[in-house]
Order: sequence, then C-alpha cells, then structure tokens
Amino acid sequence: MTSQLAALNEWVDQVAAHTRAARVHWCDGSDAENRRLIEQMLDSGDLLQLNPKTHPECYLHRSDPNDVARVEHLTYVCTREKQDAGPNNNWMARDEAHALMSGLFAGCMEGRTLYVVPYCMGPIDSPLARCGVEITDSPYVVVNMRLMTRMGIEALARIEREGQFVKGLHSTGELDPDQRYIVHFPEELMIQSYGSGYGGNALLGKKCHALRIASYQARDEGWLAEHMLIVGIENPKGEIRYVAAAFPSACGKTNLAMLIPPRAWQEAGWKVWTVGDDICWLQPGEDGRLYAINPEAGFFGVAPGTGASTNPNALAMLDREAIFTNVAVTDDNQPWWEGLDDRRPARDWRGRDYDPKNGPAAHPNSRFTVSIKRCPSYSQEAENPRGVPIDAIVFGGRRASLVPLVLEARDWQHGVMMGGAMASETTAAATGKVGVVRRDPMAMKPFCGYNFGDYFAHWLAVGEKLSRPPRIFQVNWFRRDQDGRFLWPGFGDNLRVLAWILERCEGNGKALETPVGCVPAADALDLEGLQESPDMENLLAIDEAGWREELAGIEAFLADYGDRVPAAMKTELERVRRALS
Repeated sequence: MTSQLAALNEWVDQVAAHTRAARVHWCDGSDAENRRLIEQMLDSGDLLQLNPKTHPECYLHRSDPNDVARVEHLTYVCTREKQDAGPNNNWMARDEAHALMSGLFAGCMEGRTLYVVPYCMGPIDSPLARCGVEITDSPYVVVNMRLMTRMGIEALARIEREGQFVKGLHSTGELDPDQRYIVHFPEELMIQSYGSGYGGNALLGKKCHALRIASYQARDEGWLAEHMLIVGIENPKGEIRYVAAAFPSACGKTNLAMLIPPRAWQEAGWKVWTVGDDICWLQPGEDGRLYAINPEAGFFGVAPGTGASTNPNALAMLDREAIFTNVAVTDDNQPWWEGLDDRRPARDWRGRDYDPKNGPAAHPNSRFTVSIKRCPSYSQEAENPRGVPIDAIVFGGRRASLVPLVLEARDWQHGVMMGGAMASETTAAATGKVGVVRRDPMAMKPFCGYNFGDYFAHWLAVGEKLSRPPRIFQVNWFRRDQDGRFLWPGFGDNLRVLAWILERCEGNGKALETPVGCVPAADALDLEGLQESPDMENLLAIDEAGWREELAGIEAFLADYGDRVPAAMKTELERVRRALS
C-alpha cells in the first residue's frame, strides 16, 4: 500500500472508531453497488420508486420538512485569522470548530454503515481536476455523488498517484435544525457537515468542495473556481464560442446552459452545447486565454419552473435514471412540480394528499439529480482534459429595475468591479426571505471560501496573466415594467443577447457607450420573429440618478472589506462616478 492510501486508510479508521460505525464500505462506483444501495433505500423507505413505465429507474426522496435548502447562517469558514474568512463568511475559530464537530460526530454512526466515497471533480485525466473523499452515513448521498462526480475506483487511483485530496466528513445525525453545521477548514482542505441530508449541505463535492474549498485552492494556485455555467454557442458557419456565466441559484443558470434557439435561428444553423450548468473552474492557458472545465458530472437542478416551454432539454432527460427530491406525484406516481403541466398532483412533497391550502405541491427548492450525459444538448467537450476556451464572461441576477438587459464592461478591470458589485433578489434555494435584493458578487456570496477583498484582488491578478482575456458583460432577464410584467421574453430568446455578446467579442456589433458600460445600439439585437416587440428603450435605459445611488450602495458594501479591497476597484468606482456626474 502506498503512503497516500495508508494515510487515507488511517483517516477512515479514525473516523470509524470515533463515530462508532457498525460497518465500513469503500464505494467503487459500480452499477452493481448502485443497484444494491437503491434496493436498500427502497426497503427502508428512504427512496420511493416512481412509475416504471413512464420513468424507469427514477426515484423520489422526501426530505425532513426542516431540511430542504442550503443553510447559509449555519455554514462556517474556519481560518486561523478571522479577517482571512472575511465579512462575507460566518467565521469560527478553528480549534473551537474542531471541538464542536468532534463532539457532534462522537458515536453518531452507531448502528449505521460508514461509506467511503472517493471522487474526482472534473475529467478524470484533466490537470485542472481535483480529488476528494467524502465519508458519509447516507446512502442517498452516495447515489447522488455517483451522478454528480466521477466517483469510485478511478478517482481512488488518481488519489493514490497524487497524494492530495479534500477530506469531507458528513453525517445526517438526527436531522435536528439546532444541531446542524456545515464547516469548512480551507487551510486544511477539510469539510465537515452534520445534521443535514439536503444536497447542498450533504453532497460535499458540490458547493462545499467545488466552490468554497476550491476557491481557496484556486487563489493559491493561480486559477478561478466560480459559480458559473459553461455553454457553447455554434453559429451557422459551424464556429463554436464558449461563454461562462454566473447567476445566483434559481436565477436561470440551468435554463441558459440548455438553451434551445428560436425556431428560425435553429433553421438558420444556430446550435447550443451544454458543458456545465452550475460550477466552472477557469485556468489561464499558455496562449493567453482562459480555459474552463465543469468539475461536475451531473445536474442538481431546481425542478419548479422546468417545463416544455422553459427548458425542454432538461425535461427530456428526466424520464429515466433520475433522482427527484421533494417533488409532488400524480395519481399514477409520476413526478410533478409547479410549471411542469396542468395536471393536478395527487400527493404533495411531504406525501400528504394534495390540498392547495397547504401551499405548493412541490417544494419551491425541490430538485432533480441526473447525469449530464443524459442532456440532449450535452457537449463532448465536457470531457476535454484541457477545458474549453472562454470568449465571454457574463454576470447576471434578478433585478426588477435599474440594470439593463445587457451591459458590456469597458475592460477586465471594469468587469471585475461590475461582477463584484452585482446584486440580485434572493430565491428559495437558500433559507430565509425570498425577493430581498442583496449584494452577491460574481454570484459567489454563499460560496467564496475566503475574504471577498482578497477574492477581487485575485480576479485582477488572473486578468494580468491573460493576453487575450474574455470580455465581461452583465445581463438582466428579469427587468419589469410599471405593472410588474417582464419586459424581455427570456428562455430561448436569450440567444439574441448572446449573439450580440459574441459579436462584441469578435470586435463587431453596434453599441452605445454609457457611463456604466456599453449597451446595444437601437437596431443591434436581432428581434425578428418575436411575437411581441419588446420595449427596448425601457430595457436598455440607463437611469443615471439610480446608478448614482447604486454606486453609493456599492461603496458602502466595499467599505466592509477595508484595506483588503484592491485600489483598482476603488479607482474603477471613482471613474464610473465621474462619468455619471
């Protein structure tokens, strides 16, 4: 046994003894193992089989009603110095956190099986990929990690070769909300999660590793770990350009990643290729460009709102080999959620007979887990070890007003300020009140593993390494008129905006310069074929008084980070302020 595997075995033995696990199972990721775990959960009631005729090999999991979303207020980053975690994170002293978690984990797996889950985030042979091992007592976590990561024997072999991996320890505990913690030790490449079975808190390869820990690793190693989709846009000439786009959870990332062009555009030869829908690791290449991989192997998507009109590609992959969490079911045991169709569900997400008085049939944050290879628009480039070259970076969020449909940054420095100042309305993906506008820099507010001031400086440093950097844009599909109606049709028609973005990346596309960035000229977007002509004047309007107020809010936000904020960010803020005045 190599020293690397000896160290892993020693850690597993220590955890098994401390948690008093009844059994230890090393996961190999095989089909046979997956079938055994599913059968075990069907027997225990942790999974329910859905209609095998309409949804073969599809299953439903119902969470504890108090365990249905990420718990940002119970998520901690534990560094030696509090300022290294930053005001953007909840901080706990490392010794205090270790003592707390050690007490919670003591004896927590008594009578349970301890599963050892080796996994790789990214293509198994990619130099950009990183490995981890999650120890968990949840078979639900194991079958989901198999869909979401490259899990099993090949990952273990890579860990043996490299000798470095992120340690993740998870237990559902008693699912007590008062004994629930998701704790990160970035300096030790370690995650500990207790008291939750929800995916964002329990699938430790996802947000915990691929964003919080990876962002810390990326800063030290000179790359970026971001909350971004990766999509390829193929034009009628057969040329494919790749876009990385950051949106807060439940703001349309999956829909954009699987976008289907308007019919006339399809007939003209436009195609969209899905590389990833949620997380993106970006590495400077030798040619001065930025290259991206999707570290995940599957989708953990929000079900409500996914339908034939909004995301037919997502719908097409959910009729087999999928796990649904907290959706409703019809009388013939098919999965159902709001926005799917006009059928009436029989039982809600808690398993009760459906009654509209009890609220939505499916939980607003109900999910589906499925392999990315099931997606009709899946791109083989998702397995490219080198990654794909990124032409444009797009930041977006939900803003009912102020932010125009699309805005182009003047350069990388302005783009970092634009992304760092981004604000969006909160959604059901996290606990707390929905619809509150909050600062969410680069859509990383819940996920950056260190101080935002240092994070902005790192973005600027990465830009300095690039002789051919991507252009940076901000979009807002959610702008409304005075009556509260959306001004832009969205969904497939968002390709019209992406086409202009890529024109700008090629040095073309007509634009008007404003104090806060460039917007499309009056006739720059191709609107042919739209059923109704959007109010483009309102969609692209720049409210200078409103932007002056916004700058004051941005300045107040950055003030929380003191002298950690790079001078270049403050310089850029002042430049925009002068332009507005």
